[in-house]
Amino acid sequence: MGEPDVRPRILAIDDCPLVHQLLRHHLRHESAEIHLAGGATEGLAMAKSLRPDVVLLDIDLGESGDLDGFEILSRLKSDEVTSDAAVIFLSASASTEARVRGLDLGAIDFVAKPFEAAELRARVRSALRIRQLVRMLAQKARIDGLTGLWNRSYFDRRLEEEVSECRRYGRPVTLILADIDHFKRINDEFGHPVGDSVIERFASILSTGRQSDVPCRYGGEEFGLILPGVSAASAIEVAERIRRRLSEERWPGRDRLQVTASFGIADLDGCRSGGDAVALVAAADDALYRAKSAGRDRVYAVAAREPRRSA
Repeated sequence: MGEPDVRPRILAIDDCPLVHQLLRHHLRHESAEIHLAGGATEGLAMAKSLRPDVVLLDIDLGESGDLDGFEILSRLKSDEVTSDAAVIFLSASASTEARVRGLDLGAIDFVAKPFEAAELRARVRSALRIRQLVRMLAQKARIDGLTGLWNRSYFDRRLEEEVSECRRYGRPVTLILADIDHFKRINDEFGHPVGDSVIERFASILSTGRQSDVPCRYGGEEFGLILPGVSAASAIEVAERIRRRLSEERWPGRDRLQVTASFGIADLDGCRSGGDAVALVAAADDALYRAKSAGRDRVYAVAAREPRRSA
């Protein structure tokens, strides 16, 4: 599980072509993409589309009638898309006032012009390390500690994004909600460590699908599986495969332990109360309730007339 790794991106916003040439030359051996913008408007647009890790920003852009570096920095930090970028100011000015103002606005470092190549590379590498640490901490905050799956916070945000993509491009998205049957009984009879191992094993099974699938721990013994580009009809096969694998699991030393799960499936077309993420969760939750009411250890889809259960 995880999001795809990409090369870090560095965006330089400076109105001097010579500075562009020097930056590209000095940073050519760094493991990063180098992008160049010649002014504020171009730079802000590129920052929004590229979402760079590091921005090298000239303070003195305002001399050409454009926004100056301080104004650009303020806009970068006030935009949710670009607020996390690590900004290093490039400036011929070494005044304390400029440095304090830049740091107060959110810059992390300064490089004086004309810059030394070794110093520039060292400061850029330091900024990239900071961004990597921030990214790792942010990802850790979205991962469930027991299972290693995405947690509820990530689930909520990702489902909103997938539903938005579905509506924008007309592609399907389906949600499976799954609940381990009689989980309290498992904890009571075999103990909480066994209950934890059951949750971990089920999480492992949920993670065996496509790379684009999004398995999450929804809460307690309940899980969510977001399936981008998959219809409810196809999701039934996915859920049935997972259901069978769990029911066939063997638990060494605990012959009496039999673990099953119930599954509720919905896509946007099956939502009666509107095509948004809240409605999709409500529809899948209703389907899950129907699967459990029908006897558990089965799959129920909103679009299906009858509960689906394999022999």
